[in-house]
Amino acid sequence: MKKIYLITSVLLFALAVRTVSADVVETKTGAKIVGKVTQIDGTSVVVDTDYAGTVKIKQSDVTNITTDALANIRLSSGTVLQGTVAGEGAGAVIITSADGSIRTSVDKIVTTWSPLDKDPEVIALQRGWAYEAGVDIAGKTGNSEQLGTGFSFRATLNGPQDKLQFYTAYDRQVTEGTKSADQFKAGVDYQNSFSGRYSWYLRDEAGFDRVKLIDFANVAAFGLGYDVIKKPKQTLTGRVGVAHRFESYRVDPVYYATLVPPVGTYTPDQAKRLATKESVNQAGLDVGLSHSLELKEFHVVNRVSYIPAFADFADYRLIHESFIELPMHSTMWKVRMGVANDYTSKPAIGKRRLDTTYFTRLMLSWK
Repeated sequence: MKKIYLITSVLLFALAVRTVSADVVETKTGAKIVGKVTQIDGTSVVVDTDYAGTVKIKQSDVTNITTDALANIRLSSGTVLQGTVAGEGAGAVIITSADGSIRTSVDKIVTTWSPLDKDPEVIALQRGWAYEAGVDIAGKTGNSEQLGTGFSFRATLNGPQDKLQFYTAYDRQVTEGTKSADQFKAGVDYQNSFSGRYSWYLRDEAGFDRVKLIDFANVAAFGLGYDVIKKPKQTLTGRVGVAHRFESYRVDPVYYATLVPPVGTYTPDQAKRLATKESVNQAGLDVGLSHSLELKEFHVVNRVSYIPAFADFADYRLIHESFIELPMHSTMWKVRMGVANDYTSKPAIGKRRLDTTYFTRLMLSWK
């Protein structure tokens, strides 16, 4: 019996200590959340609980906070203290540090972070590289033979007001010994947010598409952008600018064969000119729309680019990409599934205007 009493006493004491040492957040509705306050960011209070997981509470709804662990606390005045918070009710709190105490209110706390971590404002001002690489291989054998390969790579340098991206991608598909896709692109994109939601940008993209007989293509553009939505986990950005579009084409071998003897009556030089689309070398508009939504379970990205020529608005390229990214067990690995469309309003002779690619890609991201 003594052992039972002893064990019971120890458990009750441990429970009492746990209850006393827990952080407490109270709201205007009278709710009391007991757990561990992990972050206050000026708009919300995040609490880890044993009974409901992570709970996010609007900071404007909080009337009382009491914490036990030391934290760095930044107030709206810019003052930073390292200490604990004790609630006095009605939104009033006392922050106690090694240098003394200060009386303030919940709404004046704009940021908190662990003493072991860096200041979020310092981190936000630092540029940092992020990388992602992807590869997919698909094949089929039996009644038909098919092999498809693709890869992509993107390096992004993020700063507090600007973003620099380098990217490249390649897609190759061979069906029954005939290439159905052979496309490569590489580009650079720089964006600078000079005033709130407004930004200016420069970009250049070059590559080839041998199935569409495009020997070399390049688009260079600059202009202005506007963030319709600008949130940490969601952005919607529109762009309008001026572009220079260049495309040189190969000879269509099938059409060329019909123009020279014995089938046709043209000389080889005449047939070559007739079987080759005239190069595109002209200025035009650059219109783009980019949307990104990052949730806990997945990440969705949509990109659209429209490039018409000033001389003939019926001569344009429309490029679209949409994909959803699903995280795997490791945060570095993801599965990306999507669709990409490349529409050329005036393609080479005998080629279709629209190319659509469906892909499932294994992605690796790191910093």
